[in-house]
Amino acid sequence: QVQLVESGGGSVQAGGSLRLSCAASGSIIRINSMGWYRQAPGKQRELVARITSGGITNYADSVKGRFTISRDNAKNTVYLQMNSLKPDDTAVYYCNADGVYGSHSLYRNFEHSGQGTLVTVSS
Repeated sequence: QVQLVESGGGSVQAGGSLRLSCAASGSIIRINSMGWYRQAPGKQRELVARITSGGITNYADSVKGRFTISRDNAKNTVYLQMNSLKPDDTAVYYCNADGVYGSHSLYRNFEHSGQGTLVTVSS
């Protein structure tokens, strides 16, 4: 009922920038928060950044000052601007969203992640 599609991953040299996008679609009534997680090879998935519908953000300490999360509520889309990229940022980045979906007065909560997009930063 809810789909998340990420785009914008790729390869970049250290110090470069990338912008990730994630669009949510389906029978969405409301999206509460949206965010980005990442998983590097051999490591657990970790929170990168998250943003509420009101624009409150939180970031992992490792990306503060370098990454910026934003969202367009009208388009159900979240963005992650990544600057000053480091090799340690290499990972698969996953979009995540939670909210309410449904139709005909049948509403359900959801929490859903996308398929992921690979970001590779070379030194």
